[in-house]
Amino acid sequence: MTRDSLTSGVVIRFPFLWGSEAQRGETEGRKPRPTVVGFRLDDDVLLLFPITTKVPSKDRFFREVPETEKRRGGLDADRRMWIILDEVNVDSVGKSHYLEPDCEIGRFSRAFVLQVFEAWARERRSRRVQVTKRQD
Repeated sequence: MTRDSLTSGVVIRFPFLWGSEAQRGETEGRKPRPTVVGFRLDDDVLLLFPITTKVPSKDRFFREVPETEKRRGGLDADRRMWIILDEVNVDSVGKSHYLEPDCEIGRFSRAFVLQVFEAWARERRSRRVQVTKRQD
């Protein structure tokens, strides 16, 4: 993985810190999990969205990952997976303690990424999004 390869749609292993964990005072994600780079802002700032195999509750904001995209993303195509869109970690490429050199596992197609994050952009104003900043 190079610094420039972390663009929208790249799936990485990342110790995502859930909002509920941060509210309890935890500062580290419990395990590296598949996470998708949603947006790269200001060249170094990443908005990272978790991918889970746990069925989200109906009050959550999420998108299911289709089988083809799971394969492209380096994920297990035989398991149902969802991108959780109402929680995001913010991290900095240049300053991160969490982005490992070998964390990239795949990449979703441009079409899927556009579909998912256009929906996020439309709905984020009407939904609460839990933002956890990973770097100062």
